[in-house]
Amino acid sequence: MHQQPIPVEIWTLRAKNHADLIAPQADAFLKRRGLGLKHPVLDFLFTYYSCSPLKLKQWVPSFEETLIITPEVRKENSWLTNYWFISDGNTLSVNRERIPANTFGLAAFVEELCSNVLQKPPRFGCYGLHEWAMVYKSSTEAIRHKGFRLRLSPEELASFVESQSICCSHYDAYRFFTEEARPLNILNPLLDTRLQMEQSGCLHANMDLYKWASKLWPWIGSDLIAKAFLLAVEGRELDMRASPYELTDEGYEPILIETEEGRKQYQKEQQLYAERSLPLREELRAFCKRFLTLQKDPLTTSATYI
Repeated sequence: MHQQPIPVEIWTLRAKNHADLIAPQADAFLKRRGLGLKHPVLDFLFTYYSCSPLKLKQWVPSFEETLIITPEVRKENSWLTNYWFISDGNTLSVNRERIPANTFGLAAFVEELCSNVLQKPPRFGCYGLHEWAMVYKSSTEAIRHKGFRLRLSPEELASFVESQSICCSHYDAYRFFTEEARPLNILNPLLDTRLQMEQSGCLHANMDLYKWASKLWPWIGSDLIAKAFLLAVEGRELDMRASPYELTDEGYEPILIETEEGRKQYQKEQQLYAERSLPLREELRAFCKRFLTLQKDPLTTSATYI
């Protein structure tokens, strides 16, 4: 696969733009962590997802790109000597010889997942009830964000949840339901059925584009990861605005899904979010397909990824 070398002034500008987009969120999380503080909305992006803030902040090229470098640039960018990269005179690229064998299995899984999701019609009838199911009939001590009050009393919250039809198709959301809430879900998403269950209307399935993209670092490059991260930020904010937590003081206007008007609002925003996610899912699938052309030996086993 031919690689067109990228001039220094071009890729360093891309690196700067990446830092401008990502550093504010990553640095704010590191500062909070250093002070022992927690954010009920944004910390999720650095604790639930496994990509470290420092890795996320550092721009890197994809496996399809070669960078032109100079001695001055090499001195200013210590990451250029990272294990994952290889130099050849005045150029640098990702070292394809260091691609772990299991990364091809991951890429094949992600391509299949994206293809399956893209082939299904989206569903928009869940109304974000998963966050409510995570606190349904839960003790105060067990509530995840117990530093923030709930907008409804425990009795009102339980009554509302029981009045709805929970239809959560996302395994990683469903597994955090309280024991009492799980039987209320008309679906039973499992880790082994992720390929069959996930669909493009699901907020968390679209947020997880960041998870899958970041697991393919550095081969996928930082540009796509950054787009997926920023999309996940949007999804997380919508997720928590529709939650039962009172987060107005944190700057999040609640979507009152306990009302008919609020459910309509959530559904509309969920649809818009799914539309914004679609091009990125297609881009991720296309990347995986190109990446798999590097594979020397065919896959002989399948695996399930979380």
